Amino acid sequence: MIAALFTGLAASPWARAALRYGAIAIAVLLFLLSLRRAGERAGRMAERLETTEKTNDVQRRMLDAAARRPRDSDDLADRLRDGRF
Repeated sequence: MIAALFTGLAASPWARAALRYGAIAIAVLLFLLSLRRAGERAGRMAERLETTEKTNDVQRRMLDAAARRPRDSDDLADRLRDGRF
């Protein structure tokens, strides 16, 4: 029954054109949705990269500060006397 109805619809040139344009519209819609998801994914990855860069910058500054710290109390006293702290 349904196959006969579909065969009858597909036999009409107008129905074939409608089915063709419908299939094209669905394909374009799916493509646009795919692009949107890819854009969202790229945005999340860019945000994650920015956060990682900020974290690495903070850690690098902490390591630089630790490398410049006074080695012992005598070094600290010398720095305080010289005004280099």
